Amino acid sequence: MKIESVEWFYVAMPEVQDIGDGSQDALLVRIQVGEHVGWGECDASPLTSIASFVCPMSHSACKPVRDSVLGQRLDDPADIRRIVDLVRANSMDLLQADHTLSGIDIALWDALGRRLDEPVFRLLGHRHATPKLPYASQLFGDTAQETLQKAQRVRALGFRAAKFGWGPFGKGAVEADIEQVAAAREGLGPDGVLLIDAGAIWRDDVERAAALLPVLQQCRVTWLEEPFTSGALDAYRRLAQRSGDVRLAGGEGCHNYAMAEHMLKYAGIGYIQIDAGRIGGISVARQVVDTAHACGVTYVNHTFTSYLALSASLQPYAGSEADLICEYPVEASSLAVGLTHEPVVPGADGMIRVPERPGLGVTPNLDVLARYLVDVEIRIGRQVVYRTPAL
Repeated sequence: MKIESVEWFYVAMPEVQDIGDGSQDALLVRIQVGEHVGWGECDASPLTSIASFVCPMSHSACKPVRDSVLGQRLDDPADIRRIVDLVRANSMDLLQADHTLSGIDIALWDALGRRLDEPVFRLLGHRHATPKLPYASQLFGDTAQETLQKAQRVRALGFRAAKFGWGPFGKGAVEADIEQVAAAREGLGPDGVLLIDAGAIWRDDVERAAALLPVLQQCRVTWLEEPFTSGALDAYRRLAQRSGDVRLAGGEGCHNYAMAEHMLKYAGIGYIQIDAGRIGGISVARQVVDTAHACGVTYVNHTFTSYLALSASLQPYAGSEADLICEYPVEASSLAVGLTHEPVVPGADGMIRVPERPGLGVTPNLDVLARYLVDVEIRIGRQVVYRTPAL
């Protein structure tokens, strides 16, 4: 079968606020392969990603992603890997290509799974899916008291693990950060798994990050996530040498396999967090799983948007019994929550299970898509190269 069409849908909340909440807008891709349809989602700037799909060729290594996808055959997993390689070769100098490819790759796996009547994780080589312990992923409160209340709320909802990040953390005095961490621990209780996300606030300042190590150790924080930007490998390694039982986590900023491999081998991290909607899709994320295991690093999904993105992020390590924790957004926007017909929610035992239906096991709710759909047109001279398609 051939890829007949690739359509992009940009959806957004009426007001997008300047906060660390990636669920306020989304870019979905619908791919038609014969009689089968696959859906994917990018976790990147939506309009920039659309532009990389339709932009004119600049030179032989800077072609639009479209040229490497439309008309290609899709009969088995090897075809997806071939298409991924083709995009990377033809769009080598188009920096947004990996983000755009991420949504396409996810949609291709979804379409292939639906065609073969198999969930994606089985096509990736997993015989069964292992239940994952979800951590309630949310922003720090504006005050320590608000963070305390947030922690108490998710614990009351049954979550045994929680992560707090961004917000005011790292932007003021060290004492304020200490109060935030202590409040999160108090609200979550003594036995809860507590994770802290610094949102790369310290860039590469090891001493500023190290100032928080005593309270992180005292509060038994499992990991400190993204203290630095993804490329600051030396800063990661130096902090890891001082962090003791508090392991470092990172990787959501990796946009290709090489970036993830470098973090695994040189940053001293204990957890690698990969977003299938950023790194190039499910195909590349699956590669990182294998490398993480070889390096003795725990693999964790990264996702902060819809159930479609959540399902995609779980597929690469669905069958890994060694990697038992997963990110689960609990403050997602109404857009993100309503984007699919089938929610992916914790079971009675508090665990998350990957859908075992064909493909990703979730389907977009077109009524919700229509409600938040943004009308976009990209014109070059007199030629319209993109217009929001009909749902």
